[in-house]
Amino acid sequence: MVETIAVTGGNGRVGRAVLEHLVERGYRTVNLSRGSREESHSQTYLTTDLLDAGEVYGSLAKSDPDAVVHLGMIPTPESTPGYRTFESNAMSTYHVLEAAGGVGVETVALASSLSAIGGGFEPDPITVDSLPVDEGHRLTPSTPYGLGKQTLETVADGFARREHGAPRTIASLRFPWVVDDDLARETFVEGDRTLDGLRAADELRGQRNTLFTYVHVSDVADLVRRSVEAAFEGHERLWVSAPDTSLETATEAVVGELFPEADVRDGFPETEHAPLVDTAKAERLLGWEPTWSWRTLR
Repeated sequence: MVETIAVTGGNGRVGRAVLEHLVERGYRTVNLSRGSREESHSQTYLTTDLLDAGEVYGSLAKSDPDAVVHLGMIPTPESTPGYRTFESNAMSTYHVLEAAGGVGVETVALASSLSAIGGGFEPDPITVDSLPVDEGHRLTPSTPYGLGKQTLETVADGFARREHGAPRTIASLRFPWVVDDDLARETFVEGDRTLDGLRAADELRGQRNTLFTYVHVSDVADLVRRSVEAAFEGHERLWVSAPDTSLETATEAVVGELFPEADVRDGFPETEHAPLVDTAKAERLLGWEPTWSWRTLR
């Protein structure tokens, strides 16, 4: 039974929301962060350098959690050297999984990313073989950030193969851009979210590389909780998305214009603004369905 949950990176925007959600649900929470001391969102705060194996092990041993949520990685790669970005994603995950296994933690949720597939921060157009993109789609990252996320998932595969000294349940959550109400209003409601509008603003190629995905922080917090409450065996990758795209243009038109070579699977799109990534696996394994759409702000 999960009673105490340690969250790395709890000082960040997503981490704070996750901690607050877990506290509301009655869990004892521990914030493991290296930044300024922040105790208003969790019951316990432990200063922890997630790239220091000893500190990670010591903090998990001291806090004695039943589950760990690992969010404490560099969120975007623009302000750090490539090797630091890769190290943050890959090595911090190794330290967390190694320490979690060492102290007997059963469940770990990891913050992976859309970038694992080769999207997001890639300089070249993303390769899309089929739509909607699911967990079986090939991964083609080339940047330090995307390679770090792919490596994170490979590390989790390895720990899942261990018979002893590893968490029983590991979930890699492939997050797109996470928004709150203010970010969504500024970006989506106040902007021109048609393909022509993005083209005029010279943003279409970059947005195409994100597959026009996003997710609200409230749905993220709900998914994280469900991930640490899960009881499946091994490591599972899970796509994350809002229930729609970030566009005004209908999904059928988007696919026809921007992804003409992709194999469109039966039944897609079923709604006018159907997302380009498939979250059915998260629903099947965790009972999670995203509910928040930016269109509710209009």
